[in-house]
Amino acid sequence: MKTVLSIAGTDPTGGAGIQADIKTMTLNGVFAMSAVTALVAQNTMGVRGIVQVEPEFLGQQLDAVFEDIPPDAVKIGMVFSSRLIEVIASRLRHYKARNVVLDPVMVAASGDRLINEEAILALKEELMPLAAVATPNIPEAQVLAGMVIHDSKDMEKAAGYISSTYGCGVLLKGGHSVNDANDLLYDRGSARWFMGRRIDNPNTHGTGCTLSSAIAANLAKGYDLHASIGLAKEYLTGALEAMLDLGRGSGPMNHGFYLQGKYVQHRD
Repeated sequence: MKTVLSIAGTDPTGGAGIQADIKTMTLNGVFAMSAVTALVAQNTMGVRGIVQVEPEFLGQQLDAVFEDIPPDAVKIGMVFSSRLIEVIASRLRHYKARNVVLDPVMVAASGDRLINEEAILALKEELMPLAAVATPNIPEAQVLAGMVIHDSKDMEKAAGYISSTYGCGVLLKGGHSVNDANDLLYDRGSARWFMGRRIDNPNTHGTGCTLSSAIAANLAKGYDLHASIGLAKEYLTGALEAMLDLGRGSGPMNHGFYLQGKYVQHRD
């Protein structure tokens, strides 16, 4: 059985983060492993607090995995600080990690900010060049490309810029009202659209985690990038069509959260 490592934060409700990654990887036929970057108190309505792990301890987690069960692919999700990013990049280079899928998580679906400005710069410089593919959504791609994305042409321009600047494949996800769930892969100077259809399901918490984890699982199994993305989109569509509805909440909790005991105001 092929192995995949998730490097990300937690979600106690199981819909996103490492919990969602493990479920997705398991259902896609690979052995899932994890290294926790942060303990996140969140649910489908918002983020209550974040406790970041110590960078040295994250490094120990990564060493424990790579020295015993070297992963066939790596998925990177939420990394809140530049210090964590530097540790991840250092260990991935040291162990010559393969098939790295980077989900550049910056803002939760609830709108809560999950990364600071210093970390965004470190992510660009340290992690993007190591990725086989990055999977930004529209807001994240706007940050990475430094431009506003209004339509499909803007998506092509932004994805091309990100790919050429950081030397990785870019799967720019086309939700957020830009198009009907059509995603754009820009890799090695060429673009390909992966057409999709929007599922009328309000329960989209963790869909980015699920898609990137499924891509990593398929890469680990030996599929090329195009096939891995196609299979991952099919899996995600099936999950959304199942219409699982567990939530009892009525809306966002607040516009801030606690990080290491300090209240952080959410910025739109």
